[in-house]
Amino acid sequence: MQLTRLSSFFNRIKRQLLSRVYLARALLLVVAIVLITGTVFVLRAPANLTYQLIRAVASSSIPNHAGRTNFLILGIGGENHQGSDLTDSIIFLSVSRYRQPTVMLSIPRDLWVPSMRAKINSTYHYGRVKAGTSGGLLLAKSSVSEILGEPVDFAVVFDFATFAQIIDTLGGINVQIEKSFVDDRYPIAGRETDLCEGDVDYKCRYETISFDQGLLHMDGSTALKYVRSRYSADLTEGTDFARSRRQSQVISAIKAKLFSQGILTKPAVYRQIATILLTQTTTDITSDQYIALSRLAISARKNPQTTTALIEPDHIYHPPVSPKYDNQWVLVPKGDDPHAIYDFVSSLLK
Repeated sequence: MQLTRLSSFFNRIKRQLLSRVYLARALLLVVAIVLITGTVFVLRAPANLTYQLIRAVASSSIPNHAGRTNFLILGIGGENHQGSDLTDSIIFLSVSRYRQPTVMLSIPRDLWVPSMRAKINSTYHYGRVKAGTSGGLLLAKSSVSEILGEPVDFAVVFDFATFAQIIDTLGGINVQIEKSFVDDRYPIAGRETDLCEGDVDYKCRYETISFDQGLLHMDGSTALKYVRSRYSADLTEGTDFARSRRQSQVISAIKAKLFSQGILTKPAVYRQIATILLTQTTTDITSDQYIALSRLAISARKNPQTTTALIEPDHIYHPPVSPKYDNQWVLVPKGDDPHAIYDFVSSLLK
């Protein structure tokens, strides 16, 4: 009888732990969008029980650079989009085990990678062509590391459909739009090669979208348009830099919604998000790292957050189009000195 009770006890502990391991992976995939938020189930458990369970079985380890582990978050168009595996969104995420800020840095997709002689948004594509998905992840990580001067430990890739589906699963998000703008060249998915019956301006490939200043409740489709828009007569909004800023806004809004009281009381929502991420994202995170990543998430859950971007003219600039850059419009470090970026990123991680 005692053996039976003991077996039942350990089975119960095992089930609790496995549920946390499952959510640990969801965590690192959700982190691709919301900064270590997939451990909500773990965090809702009593702290002492959580730590005991994790310490009891934590035999795995993850890279540690002065207390930090670094992630690369890549957003791609996916099916029905031209350049389906070009990375439209590139975010470097650094999470500290201690009380240092969690850093989220947006990287412009036009940054020139000297070793590749290509823009940074194409490195995942070229890696995939050469060595499959693992090659894409590896080349993207090494290229970002080359630009930032910091190691990149893990990569997560998600497409636009996944992004929108997560927001819809949450019931939408609230975003404070800082400035009104209109984009009359927002691409319509699936019409990238439409000849528009001979229209030389190819107007049928685009739609006009607009956003008014103020608080707006967005569903997934609206949020996607908000973060992807980059054509506007307003020069402060029609740039990749403005888009990076809007991406950070939406990520913060998703994080706020995930931790809102209305969602915390609905565990089914977290299970749905975990399922979406586990089945619709690509990563080089392996199952033996889940528990170590859970421990990282628990350690960092109360850390402050720093959200920023590489911007012109502070860190980068646009050189003249020339054969030096294969006649492409690119961005390079300020003063052609890589340390303009290295020093900035290093200061964020101190």
